[in-house]
Amino acid sequence: MSLAKVHHDIITCSHCDRLRTYCAGIARVKRAAFRNDTYWGKPVPGFGDPNARLLVLGLAPAAHGANRTGRVFTGDGGGGSGDFLMAAMHRHGFASIPTSQSIDDGLVLTDAFIAAAVRCAPPDNKPSPEEIAACQAHLEAELAELKHVRLVLTLGKIAFDVWWKVMAASGRPARPRPPFAHGAVYTPASGPAVIASYHPSRQNTNTGKLTPPMMSMVFRKAAHLLSDA
Repeated sequence: MSLAKVHHDIITCSHCDRLRTYCAGIARVKRAAFRNDTYWGKPVPGFGDPNARLLVLGLAPAAHGANRTGRVFTGDGGGGSGDFLMAAMHRHGFASIPTSQSIDDGLVLTDAFIAAAVRCAPPDNKPSPEEIAACQAHLEAELAELKHVRLVLTLGKIAFDVWWKVMAASGRPARPRPPFAHGAVYTPASGPAVIASYHPSRQNTNTGKLTPPMMSMVFRKAAHLLSDA
């Protein structure tokens, strides 16, 4: 299977009725600011360098972000999650520009690939456990085609937990399961190293739970670990 085939399977997935109904509804009604846009409205595949050593794993598409643009962490407004994330990635050499506004903005990722634990925008940004479990196969299929991943940066507790489930499914369980803590680095006996981070949601960034220096710090750690690899 090629990465293109994996992404075709993601885009055409219709497994979760609640999520598909919600995404289609958002794409039809739209937000006033984007009323002239054609919404993507389908599950969103990963994006980035197919030879990446760094996998950045987020939660899910934003209803008027990736669900509109079709690219993860893209188009959720100035100062949104995409711009917050890309500013840090650009600062440490993983992104060509410090913003992520549209699929034709020229953004190129270097040595990094961004994916999500859930590929459809969930209501209130809260996928159910069943929806999270149903999407795990898509991440596993994507990972199988990303042959050079050596480090995973998980954005938020859900992505962190999903990653360890992926490792367990591949026969490489972490025992005991590492605790989630922003900036923590884990080097399991087998499989990629892991850096945990808070998710760059507006809830976290607007309240100061996650600041630009904190986001920059985890990518600085990522660049350092990869330079030592």
